[in-house]
Amino acid sequence: MELDAGGRAVRLSNPDKVYFPEKGYTKRDVAEYFLAVGPGITRALNHRPTTLQRFVDGVEGDFFYQKRAPKNLPEWIPTARIAFPSGRPADEICPTELAAVIWAANLGTLTFHPWPVRAGDTDHPDELRIDLDPQPGTDYADAVTAAHELRSVLEDHGVRGWPKTSGGRGIHVFVPIEPAWTFTEVRRATIAAGRELERRMPERVTTAWWKEERGERIFVDFNQTARDRTIASAYSVRPFPHAPVSAPLRWDEIDDAEPRDFDIRTLPVRYAELGDVHADMDQEAFRLDALLELADRDEKERGLGDMPYPPEYPKMPGEPKRVQPSRARHDDDDGDLA
Repeated sequence: MELDAGGRAVRLSNPDKVYFPEKGYTKRDVAEYFLAVGPGITRALNHRPTTLQRFVDGVEGDFFYQKRAPKNLPEWIPTARIAFPSGRPADEICPTELAAVIWAANLGTLTFHPWPVRAGDTDHPDELRIDLDPQPGTDYADAVTAAHELRSVLEDHGVRGWPKTSGGRGIHVFVPIEPAWTFTEVRRATIAAGRELERRMPERVTTAWWKEERGERIFVDFNQTARDRTIASAYSVRPFPHAPVSAPLRWDEIDDAEPRDFDIRTLPVRYAELGDVHADMDQEAFRLDALLELADRDEKERGLGDMPYPPEYPKMPGEPKRVQPSRARHDDDDGDLA
């Protein structure tokens, strides 16, 4: 069948293929969901290099991440060249219209993972993204409590965030920024915000990279701002049996929101009533000077430097040793310093 996506006809093969067996939702249901929230997801992806998380056999099958643009990419879908931490380049798709979203949905894409950059400058993020990740023993309500205090931390340092559900138990907060800083600097600002939040809520929030040190707290996943680490876009479908989506929210909604209530059936109803509640994000571009000054004070006055990068990254300047604390203690006890 063909679907009209913003005036462009896009072919949908095997539209009755079931993607969500528990609900009976098909590929066509997913495509029609994206059509219903079209301007919202197009805004979230617009001119951003985007990795596609593809579930060609539905959520109960295997999935993979499509980072490089497929060879059968239509000529009307642009690409942008990005560089991985290794230095290797790749061309990723850059959706600029709704038809690109539907084309990707036809490939089994449920979740879109856009880089926090635009095609015109892929080395300088224009979004700072904070992932509030509930650890075992915590839930969405704990993430909400942390999100409210995070909002204060950000505003105390001259920036404003827009919250959304992760599609699971967490909350994502996106901050539009001027593309004036590198990935390393934006990550540094995120770590500073996370540490300040942790100081204000030490029993509820942690920036500990090692799971054994986190406890029953909300983890500020600062490494989601590292190069080539991405967060699901607003309006992306998440691969859980009930077909939830990552739903943009207003700050006054997060307390009463229930993440399970936002799925491919209910969000179009909300969207028809309220539109894209994050539509004004692109009208702002904040500076990170105050957060970076906070990072400098943390280092000079508190001895808090960089944090470990993910294991697949090359060793970064100033990064502490990547060794699990319990392993480091064990090695020390054996006389073999980690």
